[in-house]
Amino acid sequence: MKQISSAANPLIKEAARLRKAGARQERGLILIDGAREIAAAVGSGLAPETVFYCPALAGPDRRNFFGLADDKLIEVTADIFHKISHKENPDGWLALAPRPERRLSDIRLGKAPLVMILEKVEKPGNLGAILRTAYAVGADAVIMNDNQTDIYNPNVIRASEGYVFTETAVSASLPDTIAWLKKNKIKSFAAATSATRAYTEVDWSGASAIVLGSEADGLSEAWLEAADDQVKIPMKAGLDSLNVSVTAAVIAFEAIRQRRV
Repeated sequence: MKQISSAANPLIKEAARLRKAGARQERGLILIDGAREIAAAVGSGLAPETVFYCPALAGPDRRNFFGLADDKLIEVTADIFHKISHKENPDGWLALAPRPERRLSDIRLGKAPLVMILEKVEKPGNLGAILRTAYAVGADAVIMNDNQTDIYNPNVIRASEGYVFTETAVSASLPDTIAWLKKNKIKSFAAATSATRAYTEVDWSGASAIVLGSEADGLSEAWLEAADDQVKIPMKAGLDSLNVSVTAAVIAFEAIRQRRV
């Protein structure tokens, strides 16, 4: 295992630059901050290029270095680790890995698939939470239209608890997504405050897609017109919507409840 104690080392400088989205995009790399998240990435088949390890922060549990070869491991001091970590309270593990690229054609659908579609979701924490919900309900895929945040933003990875790597998360245009749904005979349900039907009043037992819009504006007119149906979550007067990640969880678990009856 290599050891680095100088912040001027080129590898440390590069890792620090990767805290910025533009640098990650330019290099085709992602930054995976945390042992749990690295384990999820490696378990999904992703092969890190480099793993930084800080014994002062990680403690005695070395996690067998995730089965990686010694030449991929770099031990650093706590001061250096804080310079490259994206977390306020890091656990001493950080990996650099090639950016996964997934397409609609990569999605493998099971019987009566459940898909989640997100349009213009902006906040990394919300996207991460939705990915975690997708894993919890066993969704077949999460499709993002007109991304407003990087799927592999370190905050998305953290909020998803690493499930961004185990889920099939795909970016696609709205027209391509609609064509893909029709091809696979998946019925789309748009969540909209203007809908007249409650989410509990529709049949989720067949192939279904939950379509959710941005935190600020909801779904575009294009999606509201293209969806097979519209649904809403009834709530007390004075409140017309919930956080998008909460809405995703409420509707997704209703879909699963119906399928288990």
